Amino acid sequence: MQNWKTFRPSPDLNPDRLLDGIDAVQYGRTRNFLQGSVTALSPYISRGIISTRMVMERVISGGYNPYRHEKFLQQLAWRDYFQRVLQAKPELDRIAIKQPQLSLSKPLQVLPTAIFQAKTGVDAIDQAIEQLYTDGWMHNHARMYVASLVTNMGGYHWQTGGRWMYYHLLDADIASNYCSWQWICGAFSSKRYLANQDNINKYTGSKQTGSFLDTSYETLEVMDVPPALQHHSQLELKTILPEGDGPIHELQHPVALYNIYNLDPRWQQATPMHRVLLLEPSHFDAYPVSGKVLAWVLEQAALIPGMHVYVGEFNQFVEDHPRADIVYKEHPTFNYQGKMESRDWMFPEVTGYFPSFFGYWKRCQKYL
Repeated sequence: MQNWKTFRPSPDLNPDRLLDGIDAVQYGRTRNFLQGSVTALSPYISRGIISTRMVMERVISGGYNPYRHEKFLQQLAWRDYFQRVLQAKPELDRIAIKQPQLSLSKPLQVLPTAIFQAKTGVDAIDQAIEQLYTDGWMHNHARMYVASLVTNMGGYHWQTGGRWMYYHLLDADIASNYCSWQWICGAFSSKRYLANQDNINKYTGSKQTGSFLDTSYETLEVMDVPPALQHHSQLELKTILPEGDGPIHELQHPVALYNIYNLDPRWQQATPMHRVLLLEPSHFDAYPVSGKVLAWVLEQAALIPGMHVYVGEFNQFVEDHPRADIVYKEHPTFNYQGKMESRDWMFPEVTGYFPSFFGYWKRCQKYL
C-alpha cells in the first residue's frame, strides 16, 4: 500500500492562512498524481468558507501568466461550471444530464459489496476508499477510478455511487459530485472513462500486477462484470441531526442564515446580525451525510462568533420568528424567502448553461 499524503483539514478559518502555500504551477504539473501538489482547499470551498474567486485572486495577485496559471484556474473554474449546470438542471442528482448511462445492468440503491468493504482487489483503489472513510477525503483522480469501477466495470448506477461518495466526503458538493459521476459513465460526456492497471500504477505510484484491470483498454471495453464486483449490498444512508438551540428569543437584529454550503466567516461581519446555521431535516433526507461530515460542519460553524444552530425546516423557522428580516447567500440547492446575496463567482459575467466546460471556459477567458 502506498504512503499517500494524509488529509487533515485545518481548524483555522483565517482565509489568508488557508490560501498560503498554493503552488499553481506545481499543481498544474502534478495534480493527477496522488502524491502530487494538491491544495486541500476543497472542503473550504465547498462549504463556502472561502470562494473560488478568493483563490483565483490570490493566485493571480502577482500577475496573470497563462502558461503558469491557466491549468490551475481551469480546474478551479470547473467548480463554478458545475454550479451553473446545477442552476439549469436542479435534478441532476437523479436525472441524466445528456443521455442514459452507457453501461447499466444493476438496479438502483445497490453497490458492490467490495466497494463498501474496500476489498476490490485493486490495491490503490482500496486504499483510496479507506482514506475516504478515515479522512473524509479522496484525491480527484482516485474518485474517477472508483466511479469508473462502479459504473463502467460493475454496471451500477451513477446515482447510487454518487450518493455513497457524497455521504462520506467533507467537501461533498452536489453539483461537482453528481456531474463528475455522470461524466465518468457517459451520461454527461460522449464516452465512458476507463482506467487500466498501468494507468493506476502510473498515477498512484503502485506496482500491482495481476488484477482484473491488468489488461488492455480494448479488453476493458468488452469485459464482463469482474467477479469481485458481482456481489452487491443495499445502500442505506442516514444523517442523525443534533437537537439544535431552538428558536431565538428577543430577536433584535436581522438574521444571517447559514447552511451546510455557506459557512463564510467574513459574511456580514460588519453588521449586527443573528447568525443562524439552518439544518433542515428534509435536505439531509435527500442528501444524507455521515456523522464525521456533520461534525466537521458544526466545528466550522462554531468558529463563527455568535452562531446559533436551528434544526428544522425553513418554514418552521419563519413561524418561530415571524418578524425576522432574513438574509442568505445564493446557492442552487437553497431558495429561502428573504434577501438573497450573490455568491462570489470567479466570473459573475458568465451565466447560463453551457453543454461543455470548455465552451464555458472560453467565455470566461475574456474576463481574465
